[in-house]
Formats: sequence, structure tokens, C-alpha cells
Amino acid sequence: MATLLPPPKRKKLLHPITETPTSLPFLSSPNIVVQFLSDDDGSLIAPPVSVPTNLTREALEILVNELKKPKDEEPVPFSFHVTLPDKVAPSLPTGSPTRVVISRSIETDVLGHVSGAFSTEDVLAIRCTPQSVFRVRIATRCSSTLSGHSSPILCASFSPTGNLLATGSGDNTVRLWNLDTETPSFTLVGHKGWVLCVEWEAMERKLASGGHDGHVRLWDPNSGKPIGDALRGHSKWITSLAWEPIHFNPTAPRLASSSKDGTVRIWSTLSRRTEYTLGGHTASVNVVKWGGGGLNVKGIGKSGVLYTASSDQTVRVWDADVVCCLVFLFEMTSLMFRPGIQGRVLYILKDHAHWVTTLALNTDFVLRTGPFDHLGRKPATSEEAQQLAKARYDAILRTTPELLISGSDDHTLFLWAPLGASSSPNPTATSNSSPKTKPLARLTGHQRQISHVVFSPDGRLAASGSWDNSVRLWDMSVKQERGIDGEGVMGKFVATLRGHVGAVYRLAWSADSRMIVSASKDSTLKIWDLKTYKMRMDLPGHSDEVYCVDFVADKVVSGGRDKVVKIWKN
Repeated sequence: MATLLPPPKRKKLLHPITETPTSLPFLSSPNIVVQFLSDDDGSLIAPPVSVPTNLTREALEILVNELKKPKDEEPVPFSFHVTLPDKVAPSLPTGSPTRVVISRSIETDVLGHVSGAFSTEDVLAIRCTPQSVFRVRIATRCSSTLSGHSSPILCASFSPTGNLLATGSGDNTVRLWNLDTETPSFTLVGHKGWVLCVEWEAMERKLASGGHDGHVRLWDPNSGKPIGDALRGHSKWITSLAWEPIHFNPTAPRLASSSKDGTVRIWSTLSRRTEYTLGGHTASVNVVKWGGGGLNVKGIGKSGVLYTASSDQTVRVWDADVVCCLVFLFEMTSLMFRPGIQGRVLYILKDHAHWVTTLALNTDFVLRTGPFDHLGRKPATSEEAQQLAKARYDAILRTTPELLISGSDDHTLFLWAPLGASSSPNPTATSNSSPKTKPLARLTGHQRQISHVVFSPDGRLAASGSWDNSVRLWDMSVKQERGIDGEGVMGKFVATLRGHVGAVYRLAWSADSRMIVSASKDSTLKIWDLKTYKMRMDLPGHSDEVYCVDFVADKVVSGGRDKVVKIWKN
């Protein structure tokens, strides 16, 4: 058999380059003229500048800091957005965001927006919003499921420092939980009916609870023991509680309680007696808030103001100071004088057409946390606590008065500034003829009753939850000057957050105002990202409706009909 030889090796062929390859064209981005506006008041940060459209968000932040800050200041984190023109917004799908957030670059996010409302020929008005210098981590998992309550959890609240947690239940008890070990600390027994609300004093020295039995009770969180007997006076159940702000009374703040009986009582925690009763409402008082009274507002006492919302379709504003009056007593032949104590109504706000069920103040967060901030500083004395709390309160009101937003079963919300910025209130104003009793804005869009409304910690946004399964965001910053885009309306709709398949019961903001968590009838919690207006995290785990939620640091607590408390962490 013949041997087959292997084929010869192929010779290497040189392939000379016959033509030079054409170099890829350099894709240069066009420039656009932008104007940076402060989101606080609409003022100009710098003259118009021309920048490349592919400038990233991080580069925009560096540029704004160089234009805005003195050389000795630290850089401030900013978020940037452009408002869609009013003529373009109606052409978008219902509930679409009215803001275009710049998360990548102007070219990608603004010029490439689906509306096609912007071009390089425009002078682009970019609104700059200062962000918190700290960032809250998103909760991604359930770290603990705490059992112990034998009935649904009706209320839950973190303490101002976030070290303690209180929950109230239909089993007539309040429970305190240690968040370091995530175990129960104390069971507070004393109420003879459902515990409907719990509220921490801003210095974390006392806890107040209100129940279906009409009693208000004070507790020592360090020992779990009651402070005296119950505060009795209401004839029906307690609907909400509010403590006097620390910057008014750092040593022994008073407590306000609202009730189904149509009254609000102001309690002295020292004498354990009612100082005075506010009895102007003709139906159940659903919410009471103790506000700071604004800055340099004449005619307001040294204890701030009280805001009350009622089923008589009105919101009332009261002076929280003690007012002395003369009571004449005829005894035989002599006329005697005795000092009496009462509250003073400042305004009656009458625009709602149904029960007013929820209130929120743009100062709620700083009033609730008092002297405690993200730095973890603890005041050594009451005077130091008062100064820190006052400084935090004043910082919120540098560009805006104390704002109030009310939500009702008439499917609408109203934005109010009843104290204004510096004018003197008229104690006799009881009709809509007074400019102080007219709303700044009427917020419409929800299709069913409003269940909860809450301001962001920085006071720039408000979120409302409704029985229509949605959360809506509203712009609450004061636009004193109109920008190039013509946008200058307070209470303007920002976006609708959709994802729940049941009514949204409660809302809570993260301390950095970058996220919001919602609790729903559909047994889930959802965390929403305020940069994209989309759901960031879905937290299933409850087996029934979720009635309450709170957010502190990087922890979320929730409770509901399944009788368990869940703590969520990163």
C-alpha cells in the first residue's frame, strides 16, 4: 500500500494594505445655554452659561458648587430637574411626572425626553435642590418578626433618636422594643380599650398613649412604668396626640389630645390636669398638630399654635398660649375676680366639602426629633436642647413660612399658610373673607378619600396616600420668582407612584428625603425612589393589611392585622 505524504505547507501570503481605513468620525455634542435656579425661591444662582449637552450630573454638581459657594465652604450635594412646560404635560399619559430629573446627562435625560419639549435652541432652566449631606440605605430584607401582641397593631412609632420603638395594639397594651437586640423591653398595661395612638416626647423622656377608653396615659420608657394615673376628661376615644415643641418648653412640655367627643384638651404633665379645653368644633376632632408658630409672627404667643382637623369639614388654628380672663363671682356683698384659662381661635379654614382626616406641617420632622440630628449629638442640658431645636426649626423656615396641608374624604388636599410670614393674625377672623383663611393651592388628582399626607423632612415635597391605591407627590417649595420655564406655583403635582393593588394607608419619609415607604391594604410595603419616581423595593411578608409604618435611619417598622411587628433593614 502506497504511503500518503502530507500535503505541503501553505506559503504565508502577505496582504498589503491597499487603502488606508477611514478614521471614525468624532461625535461632538452640541452646547446648550443653561440657567441654574434655586429650587427654594426660584432665584438665579449664576448668569446663563453654555455647557456641552453630554455634561454628566456629577459634573453639573461640581459646576454649580463652583458658581455658588465661597471658596472656604464645603461642596453641597445637589439634585437637578427641569420642569415640563404646561402645554406639554397634558399630552403625556395621565399621572406622568411633570419633572424631568437629570440622573445621567442633559443630552440623555432632557433632550432625549419622550415629550420632545426641549432642544438645543432653548435656554434651559435647571432647578437645583440641595440634598442631605448623608444618605439613608434602602431596606431590602426583614431582619426581625416580633410577635407578642394578641390583636392587630394599630400604631407604631420610633423614638426621636431611633433607639426605641413603641407599638400600640387592639389588645389594650403598648409594647416597647429594644432595637439593638430587636427584642421586647416592656409591656405597658393600663388602657381598658384599643390603643389608637402613641407619641414620643422630643427629648425621649416620656411616651404618651391614647386609647379607645378615652384615657391618655404617660409612661417612663426607661422603666416601662406608668407616670401617675390616667389623664381623664374626654368622654370618647382619643384620635391623636401632640407634644409641645422643645424649643418652647424644654423641661416639661405640655401634651395636646384630640377626641371623638369634639374637643381638644391641653394637659400639664407636671400637675397632670387639664390646662384648658378647645371646644369650638361641632364633630369629632380627627387630628391635632402642635406647630412652632413661624418666625417673627406678631400676635402669636410664646407657645406656638395648635392645628386641629375635624369631621365638621373645618380646620382650626388656635393660639397655644394660656390666656387669662376674668370671671366674676358674686358672693354675698363682695365682687371677686378669679383668673380663668382658655384657648383662642385664630382662624377657621372652611374650604373642604367632607371630613378632614389628616394634617401635615412642613416642620413636622424637626418638631418631632427636637435637638437630635443625623450627627447623633446629645444635648447636656435643657437649655442646650432648646437652642439646638430652635436652630433646626429656624433653618426650615428661612425660605418659607410654616405650611399646613390638609387631606379630606372629598378626595382633595388644600395647602395653607394661615400665619403668613410676618403679618399679624386677626383673632376674630372666622370666614373665608380673610386672606389668611384662603388656601394657597387646591391639590386634586386622587380619585378616592385621602388616607394620609406627610411632608418630606426638608419640607420641599409632600406625599399623599389614598384609597385609590396610589401615592402622589406635590412640590411644596415657595417660588417667589418665576423661572424661564414659567413654573412658579406652590403645590404643583410632581408624579404619581403606582404599584399597590389596595388602598394606601400610611406613608413615611426617609430622613434624607430621597425615599418614601408606603403601607397598604394589599399586605405589602413599597419603597419609592424620588430620583426616578419608581418603586425601588417591594417588601412582602405581612399576611394581611398593613396599618402602620415608620422610617428612621436605615430601619423601617411595620405592623398590621396579622398581629406581628416587622423590622426591615439593608
